[in-house]
Amino acid sequence: MPEFMDVHHGMVGITPEGLREAHAADVAIQSEEGVVFKHAWADPESGVAYCLSEGPSAEAVQRIHERAGHPYDEIHPVPVTA
Repeated sequence: MPEFMDVHHGMVGITPEGLREAHAADVAIQSEEGVVFKHAWADPESGVAYCLSEGPSAEAVQRIHERAGHPYDEIHPVPVTA
């Protein structure tokens, strides 16, 4: 299944708890689109957050993020890993 790294901007001041809550909101409904959210990272100072997921398409990832209340600003396929 394809992997994606998506990027969220505007999350200045996000706390570890806030990031965990946002990630949990995605995970709670991810199966409805066949997506698996693997990990999330954030920088509270810059307000940038990153999510690594597997899913059938970037659009499926976005639908879950939108329903969870935090659509991504950009997404990148990750076809090669080491």
